[in-house]
Amino acid sequence: MKGAWLVFVFLALPALLAIPVWIVAVVVKFVSVALPGRRADWSRDLLRWCAAMAAAAAVGLYVLGLGAVQLSAHESESGASSSPAPSCREADVDDSTLQHLVGHRASYVPLRFDCVLDDGTTYPSSHGYAWLNGLTAAFGATAGVLVGTSVVTRRVALRAAAPAAPPAVGSGLRGDLDQICQRPPP
Repeated sequence: MKGAWLVFVFLALPALLAIPVWIVAVVVKFVSVALPGRRADWSRDLLRWCAAMAAAAAVGLYVLGLGAVQLSAHESESGASSSPAPSCREADVDDSTLQHLVGHRASYVPLRFDCVLDDGTTYPSSHGYAWLNGLTAAFGATAGVLVGTSVVTRRVALRAAAPAAPPAVGSGLRGDLDQICQRPPP
C-alpha cells in the first residue's frame, strides 16, 4: 500500500500543488487587465496567456487522472485483498454483479479503470474519470481555439499595419494581356 501512495504522490502531487499557483496567476492577470495603463497589444497578449493557462489546466488535470488510474492499478496488482480490484469492489454496483467480477482493465488514453465481468462486459470503477476526460478535453480544445484566434488576430494586425504597396507594373488583367500580346506596358 505504501508503494501505491508513492506512485500517486509522484504523479498527482505536482498537479495538486500547481492548482493554487494557477488560480493566483489567473486572478492576477485578470486584475492587471482591469487596471489602467495596459499596452496597446494587450488583447493579443491576453489571448496567448489564456491559451497557455488552458493548456496548463488540461495537462494538470490529465496528470491528476493519470495518478488516479495508476493508484487503482497498483492497488489491484499487489498486496493482500488485491483481487478483485478494490476500486471495482467499492464501485456502486449490486452484489450479484460483484460475484461475476473477474478482472480489471486500465486505460491511460482516455483515462479509465474498468472492471471486467465473466461475460466480457465492463463497468467503470468510478464516474470521476468521465469528468476528468471531459474537462481535459474541454481545456485542451479551449487552448487550441485560443491559439487559433491569436494567430488570426496577429495576421490581421500585421496586414492592417503593412502599407499598401502600389500594384506592380504588368500586374492584373491588363498586365497579363499586355504580356500575352507582347505589348509594352503604358
